[in-house]
Amino acid sequence: MLGSLFYALHVLGAVLWVGGMVFAILVLRPALAVLEPPQRLALHEAVLKRFFLIVWHAMPILLLTGYLLLFGWYGGFRGAGWHIHVMHLTALLMAGVFLTIVTGPWREFRTARARGDAASAAVQADRIRLLIVMNLVLGLLTTGVAAWGRFGG
Repeated sequence: MLGSLFYALHVLGAVLWVGGMVFAILVLRPALAVLEPPQRLALHEAVLKRFFLIVWHAMPILLLTGYLLLFGWYGGFRGAGWHIHVMHLTALLMAGVFLTIVTGPWREFRTARARGDAASAAVQADRIRLLIVMNLVLGLLTTGVAAWGRFGG
């Protein structure tokens, strides 16, 4: 029963993180074009603040439940299939990209916005977008690997 709870938390964390990136890149960003640049940057800041807070909680839950499942269900790396190894690699890469975002361009974006430097904030928003796209690709790859590998593919 505990394994089912860990698995459910793991899947929910992945849905929140990957789904949030899909929404941010494919829905929100194109819709922002209707706003003037100052409004666009303000909305970017508000949305990313909330989204990054969700990821800041989902990411450790994903990693923790992943390791609990790896060692509790599969008996460690030796007992895990190829898909678990790929998910482990992509999870670490995604965590690294997220930490890069929040400690680099996100911090610089907020600093630029606070001092009223819209041009610098826009540059950082674009850096954030590129890194989120990178993480989205990794997240979709991870989801595909999870689904494919789960059934012995």
